Amino acid sequence: MTSASIALSADASAVVLKEQGFAEPIRFIKPTLPDLDSVLSQYRKVYDDGTITNAGLVRAFEKRIEERLRIQHCVAVSSCTSGLALVLRAFRLDRPEVIVPSFTFFATGHAVVWNGLTPVFADCDPLTWTVDPNSVEASITERTGAIIGVHLYGNPCDVVALERLAMKYDLKLIFDSAHAFGSSYRGRPIGQFGDAEVFSLSPTKLLVAGEGGLVTTTDPVLAHSIRAARNYGDLGAYDPEILGLNARMTEFNAALGLAGLDLVQRKVDRHNEIARLYDASLAGVAGLSFQSIHSGDVSTFKDYSVSVDPNAFGMSRDELAQVLLAQNITTKKYFSPPLHRQTLYAPYYETRSCDLRNTNRIADTVLSLPIYESLSDETVRAVASAIRRAQH
Repeated sequence: MTSASIALSADASAVVLKEQGFAEPIRFIKPTLPDLDSVLSQYRKVYDDGTITNAGLVRAFEKRIEERLRIQHCVAVSSCTSGLALVLRAFRLDRPEVIVPSFTFFATGHAVVWNGLTPVFADCDPLTWTVDPNSVEASITERTGAIIGVHLYGNPCDVVALERLAMKYDLKLIFDSAHAFGSSYRGRPIGQFGDAEVFSLSPTKLLVAGEGGLVTTTDPVLAHSIRAARNYGDLGAYDPEILGLNARMTEFNAALGLAGLDLVQRKVDRHNEIARLYDASLAGVAGLSFQSIHSGDVSTFKDYSVSVDPNAFGMSRDELAQVLLAQNITTKKYFSPPLHRQTLYAPYYETRSCDLRNTNRIADTVLSLPIYESLSDETVRAVASAIRRAQH
């Protein structure tokens, strides 16, 4: 299709949108999956053999991840949440507080609380929306045992600053990298940093295994502990060495992940193309601001989000979401409300309150727009046009 025909199609879509909305709903997410035959060709042998959980394909998947990320150890688990929980369990922290950004998915906090530890909330940077190292340092006390940084929407957080804090105060450092398989920080793949990084492989991510997670680390002792912990704490002697869970990955999940690995870079490239198109199409719209990505980093743009200033834009984020939904455009409010205003976590904040003004502002104004590989340029422009018209 030529650029001229693309522009013509985009204009036509906008006309339809202006008069009656999209005829069919614009989905928020639609994962691109590998060819099923390529998945089944790997899975059939283990299926016929009856070894369908945590066996040869899982180890092959782990090895491919280690090679791709240039990291010494990868341990596949049942989910990012179980991976985070098991890493914290393996640390055996003697200081019970863990600093987490409040602007994150609640699974980040769940992993802390499941371990009987106390979450302490840090504010986010007003431009990148990732955790602010200054807020993290202000929250450190003699009770702090660890920091969890989150690569929000795939945007790498300030890795070096957090590593310096962890070293300065002798803290464990985990990165919740749920959104970030395919991201890079200053030219290095996300997955190489901190004491451990934990990825998600659920259907909203760029590497999809149906369900599943990956723990990456340079620490052989930690890797050993996670391998035991994902199997109830037992490595085969029927004598658990750590209080673990059933957090094993199935062979089918590994087969799906293996088949999808070769798609990841194209997905990252396409998400970045769509993000640039949204940026260009929404440039100059009063009241809209965008997540800042450092020039040396690559985000997966697992989500593309804008912040809507109701005074400058002319309506609130919630009102804009309703206007778009009426035109068959699905959006999400990732992540609103933030942790410290959720029923489960508010008591922790009331005990250890701190200045979360940036988190409150962004969480109250953030709107995530449709972004996935098969989303056409015409549709992206039409969604942007709908936002522009909503302002008038």
